[in-house]
Amino acid sequence: TLRDVVGSDGGRDWIALPESEARHLAIEIRDAAGRGAAGRDVALTEVRVEPLAFAAIQNDFVASVAKDQPRGRFPRGFSGEQAYWTILGIDGGTEQGLIGEDGAVEVAKGGFSIEPFVLVDGRALSWADVKVSQSLKDGYLPIPTVDWAHADAGLQVTAFADAALPPLRIEDDGRIGVDPANATPRAVQLLTRYVLTNPGDTARDYTLVLAVQPFQVNPPSQFLNTTGGVSRIAALAIDGDVVSVDGRPRVYADRIPDAAFATAFDAGMAASHLADAAWPTARVVQDQTGLASGAMGYRMRLVPGESREVTLRIPLSGALFCEGRTCTLDQRQLIAADYWRAKLDGVRFVVPEEGRPLVDTLRTALAHQLISRIGPRLPPGTRSYARSWIRDGAMIAEGLLRMGREDAVREYIDWYAPYQFENGKVPCCVDDRGSDPVPENDSHGELIFAIADYARHTGDDAFLTAMWPHVQGAFAYMETLRASERTEENRARDPAFYGMMPVSISHEGYSAKPMHSYWDNFWALRGYKDAVWIAERLGKRDDAARMAAARDQFRADLDASLRAATARHGIDYLPGAAELGDFDPTSTTIALAPGGEQARLPQDLLHNTFERYWREFEQRRDGKREWKDYTPYEWRNVGAFVRLGWRERVWDAVRFFFDDRAPRGWNQWGEVVSRTPHKPFFLGDLPHAWVASDFMRSALDMFAYHREADDRLVLAAGIPARWLGGEGVAIEGLRTPQGQFGYALRREKNHLMLTIAAGSALPAGGAALPWPLADARPGRITVDGRPGEWRGDELWIPKGTYTVVVELR
Repeated sequence: TLRDVVGSDGGRDWIALPESEARHLAIEIRDAAGRGAAGRDVALTEVRVEPLAFAAIQNDFVASVAKDQPRGRFPRGFSGEQAYWTILGIDGGTEQGLIGEDGAVEVAKGGFSIEPFVLVDGRALSWADVKVSQSLKDGYLPIPTVDWAHADAGLQVTAFADAALPPLRIEDDGRIGVDPANATPRAVQLLTRYVLTNPGDTARDYTLVLAVQPFQVNPPSQFLNTTGGVSRIAALAIDGDVVSVDGRPRVYADRIPDAAFATAFDAGMAASHLADAAWPTARVVQDQTGLASGAMGYRMRLVPGESREVTLRIPLSGALFCEGRTCTLDQRQLIAADYWRAKLDGVRFVVPEEGRPLVDTLRTALAHQLISRIGPRLPPGTRSYARSWIRDGAMIAEGLLRMGREDAVREYIDWYAPYQFENGKVPCCVDDRGSDPVPENDSHGELIFAIADYARHTGDDAFLTAMWPHVQGAFAYMETLRASERTEENRARDPAFYGMMPVSISHEGYSAKPMHSYWDNFWALRGYKDAVWIAERLGKRDDAARMAAARDQFRADLDASLRAATARHGIDYLPGAAELGDFDPTSTTIALAPGGEQARLPQDLLHNTFERYWREFEQRRDGKREWKDYTPYEWRNVGAFVRLGWRERVWDAVRFFFDDRAPRGWNQWGEVVSRTPHKPFFLGDLPHAWVASDFMRSALDMFAYHREADDRLVLAAGIPARWLGGEGVAIEGLRTPQGQFGYALRREKNHLMLTIAAGSALPAGGAALPWPLADARPGRITVDGRPGEWRGDELWIPKGTYTVVVELR
């Protein structure tokens, strides 16, 4: 009845009920005398509300309330502004928290949050009253900080996942040592550190307020899989230094607050009471609306420049813990930093200051992919995407292998491969419900590629032997698929369909209507090629010969299909789908990497494809082309530029994409970038692990990539020439199929010097150095003291080389 109405907006009354009651809700409307509306009986109407819809109703209700409140009283996401965040967790954990750009911390997926406020001079400062900035520890470690700057108060919020690790070393210098080979945690907790500072020139009285809010950091504009926004709190209790939510202890403070309260929604949310002369006295509350909130207040008098800290511990998995001699907050943060350095610093770089953001973001991208792991899975994110797609996983795995995380790739393949169907079909994605039977014809080649790429980097023939049945099955299924399209009827209907993978929706652009997608076919060819490599590696000569014949026939059909599609549509670029002749260069990049087909593609179509992309990119960058949004999957085009030899364009694109990090200080991208970044929109997961892998692979390509056509490692093809002065550039510890590799390249007054690190192994074709300088030409070349060989615009470097010197003229 209307006595339960808790709000009204635009003539609509809102009735907030627990989700269990809202699914089957009967509404009867009567007046105060008990009569039906207008004196008539009113029939009962059953309203069925699904959980997602109910969550949306709660979000709409809170947003309607927030409209009438001062800005900052509610989170940005309820105030008509887009919110951004980053993840908190460990490598391969089972749960991840979030920290928002304004300093609120979400305790677990879909969970409530803790939001800071500061009371000073009778005012309550919120995110809306301060200048907010974000950063990471050492510029790249996944230990994020939010800084509030205000004339009267400064606040620094740092949050990180703290793992209960096996016995730790105490180094001679007092630092905590973490053994990365023995770092499986027993439990994980979030630590949030709040440091309040007086930036003024007089002493002041402050209250640091930590509000427990029924809101996720994940904002209400996020709706896929995990609906963002409200996170129900039906019961809240603050007992000393412990906060219990819905009867379960969830938050532990390092000291008892000086004041605290809990409040039901109809008595006013916690943020509305903060500036009151007296706070509510209740510390325990029940609230059927699910919108209970509360606050802990820490009073402190700070002289100018003085700081004081409050810390919260929030169990993420397992029980709360403290590790004896390593129990202080500074020590726990040192342990977390060392834990991540051991995992992220395996590949080392020397770059000038201009290149530091690239290298820092590369290492942060690795961290985000590892945190996004759920056990062995490699999903694209932690909130919007619960599934693990083999296409995401295969491309993430390639980057992980190059950065030295073979273990994570092995775990992923071991987990994913058994979901293959009996007929050999590889499911496009897997989650807790099992595999998804949706027909997406890229998945078969992707699994074979992932298996082969792991084996190439590790030499693990025992693993290949165990995976051989999966390779055989996927190969056989691809043969069935292409045979279904390799018919005379198809050739007559449209030659571009002949011999291709059948129509599918693996490409998201074709989800409305399945198409003959070249994305599928480039992946299928990659799978055919790697099936041959695996068979040869295992000594299965008959299988290798049979598979090679299929590979060659499919490659010829693919080339003919591309020519037929371009002729039919009258286009001069490589199309995305045979039916459409659509322009989709980001999809086409798969033909180059990991497809390895650059030298065999129709060169005119290849060149025109990326020339057009560049022209349109320039127009968008320079404000001459209208655009609404884009996906940072476009990072793949940077790798294409590297392979095409467009050195200057590489860095122009890098600068453009770097401007769209969200927030920039956290080295990450969402799945979508909007032209109006402060207006609410669905941005997919943030950070997005598949986007991170696209960036990682392109960034590594700038330093070195393998060219399949002549089996060479191409060096520094994306490095700006201006980086070569001074100390130049260097990379050490990069993983390749031949082992670890490194080099240093620098320009001195009269010569260019390339030094290949001792112990580095090159592929059979050796290495190639594209000429990097625009203001000088190469003169005499010596390779380990012998004359060098120049081919076109490249210096060819044989295996076993250590020093190359090129005189400049």
